Amino acid sequence: MKMKLREVYSALKIQADSIADVEITGVCFDSRKAQKGDLFFPLQGQRDGHEFINSAIENGVSATIWQSDHDIPNDKIPYVVVKNVSNAFETLAKYYLGKVNPRVIAVTGSNGKTTTKDMIAKILSTNNNVAKTPQNFNNEIGVPFTILNMPTNTEVLVVEMGMDRPGQIDHLSSIANPDISVITMIGEAHIEFFGTRDKIADAKMEIVVHLQEDGRFVFNGDEPLLLERAKKVNQEKLTFGNQDSNTLYATQISPGKTSTKFKTNLWPELDFEIPMMGEYNVNNALAALLVGKVSHIQPEAMQKALSNLFVTQNRTEWMKAKNGADILSDVYNSNPTAAIEVLNSLKEIKTAGRKLIVLGDMLELGDASKRLHESLFEHISPDDFEKVYLIGDYMKFLKDKLSDKYDSSNLFWYEKDQLADLTTDLKKELKPDDTVLLKGSHGIHLENVLHDLI
Repeated sequence: MKMKLREVYSALKIQADSIADVEITGVCFDSRKAQKGDLFFPLQGQRDGHEFINSAIENGVSATIWQSDHDIPNDKIPYVVVKNVSNAFETLAKYYLGKVNPRVIAVTGSNGKTTTKDMIAKILSTNNNVAKTPQNFNNEIGVPFTILNMPTNTEVLVVEMGMDRPGQIDHLSSIANPDISVITMIGEAHIEFFGTRDKIADAKMEIVVHLQEDGRFVFNGDEPLLLERAKKVNQEKLTFGNQDSNTLYATQISPGKTSTKFKTNLWPELDFEIPMMGEYNVNNALAALLVGKVSHIQPEAMQKALSNLFVTQNRTEWMKAKNGADILSDVYNSNPTAAIEVLNSLKEIKTAGRKLIVLGDMLELGDASKRLHESLFEHISPDDFEKVYLIGDYMKFLKDKLSDKYDSSNLFWYEKDQLADLTTDLKKELKPDDTVLLKGSHGIHLENVLHDLI
């Protein structure tokens, strides 16, 4: 970003008698990360952002926004008085987006959106100056922040969009006005707030409301809920997935512990490889390949880009236990779709010894919690996983279902405050050539088990 403070006033349609000759080279809302050249936005969070303006000044910001219902600030640095800080944040983002005028790729989905965003950015960067959402800054703060911090030479902007309520993605996409909208999949994440997958699909489809008239809609064609809703979309539609009815699908998948190879129908002569496990990540790659195709990236360049991928947030991570056992760790997030995906992927991986699984409660599933925890039953069997450890109130439902498959010497359940007992039992059982999966929502705190194992 590069903008004179006078231009900020103009973009926000604010009149002033005199404006300091200050150059703005970035924006920030976290005073701890403020630096010289930044314009500070005191956004309202758990605390009023105005409380941190002095801290931002100490860290070197060049100017600050100030909301008019607060006392007039001191004059240590230039300030811009606005009626509403959040609205000013979004207004300036829209202005700057129009000024730089990159092609915008918007990505959402119940799972896989961060990985897909990174894949798209990697592929498109082979032929463009690309900026992307940092980490998973995908809400009302993250999207404007992403836009305002893109370099002035940005040709393509890849924006991740998350949601926890209806209307949120509509609002975010109204800021970004995407040229390509991508939906990775529809799962059960946040079903507590939406009630049904139909309503989740409705909310995800908001990403096409502000799609450019000549834009493209890329989505998972294996999902009937999306196929039905896509009929109302006038822009060009391209689909990816497992079924051969899709625009792009994998014809052959070779799973591995740390990478996955696959072939596709559109480029049958090419062997693609991504440095991560799981067929679900192949679907993410297919979405990125479609975006690359319509962006005129050569298939060989896309192949090379995916093989050299580094993802922002690969929650599923291989680690080593102190005794040498392999640990597949995913202890900060879980929902039924993600749990099933990682269980199925682990089944396909060859290991030296036994496979054990540790599953913690999946949170924010609301009234569907019992049914959705029980739904994992079909994906767990003694043929694939010798021992099963479950922890949490809702995992008791899965334990009851699995009692028909497992005897008591191989199936264990713990109250959520019995992490220490789970850890003790697991450390006694785990052998050096075993492989163990740890997966649960962060509220169960399986990271403590992980810490003790390693």
